[in-house]
Amino acid sequence: MIGQPSRRDPLAELASDPPTATLLAAARAEIDALLWRRDVRTHAVEVATASVERGARDSAAIDGADLAVPDASPMGRVLDAAMRLTAAVPGQVDVFATSPLQALAHLHALTATGFAPDVELGRPRSGERADDPLHLGGVPSATVAAERLSLLARTLTTPTEAPALLVAAIAHAELAVIRPFTWGSGMVARAAVRLVTAGRGVDPSLFSIPEHGMFEMGRPAYVRALQGYASGTREGVLAFIGWQAAACAQGAAAVRSPFVP
Repeated sequence: MIGQPSRRDPLAELASDPPTATLLAAARAEIDALLWRRDVRTHAVEVATASVERGARDSAAIDGADLAVPDASPMGRVLDAAMRLTAAVPGQVDVFATSPLQALAHLHALTATGFAPDVELGRPRSGERADDPLHLGGVPSATVAAERLSLLARTLTTPTEAPALLVAAIAHAELAVIRPFTWGSGMVARAAVRLVTAGRGVDPSLFSIPEHGMFEMGRPAYVRALQGYASGTREGVLAFIGWQAAACAQGAAAVRSPFVP
């Protein structure tokens, strides 16, 4: 209405940064090219299955579990957790769009079973302990983590003009930095990229493999990007968004026939 102040859209303000907008557009173009490939559309089931398997393996590898298949070893169990999580993402896309905390709780409960006590499954941590496989340090207090988790949920359910890939980057970084759960926050954070891109129509069939791009860009670069985001500066946040866009582009380009993980 005339005379009424317009609602501020902080995510769209981030997207207005020219270099960031260029990286986001390039990543979206790479994903769009993947979705239009005839071989991908013809073998949709195989592509989606391979994406789950490859994405789970790469997410687990980021946390140190660089194995081909799950086994009874500690790292094999981490890979199994990553596979359970990634396979469950499609069933939570619609829930995440309206009730993100409910979807995150469900996914965490699946992921952390066997690693965290039953009382902690799907629930934000109440203490100051959280696993830190990337050695980020500086775990926020449980109170701060809970406040930021609630703010993230409000952000995700508030309309924005920002591209979905930017929203995915914010969801990923925020969860990875605040580590809301005692175990498995990083894997859940990476799965959030799939939840956002599928729910907002960028990759509705979940063909691309964003975790592969994250892994291939290297763990040191991932840590630097998260530390930049954790700094709270505009420059640090934009740097993470740019890193995420590049990872998503690489994860789309990685899909190759005959779609084996």
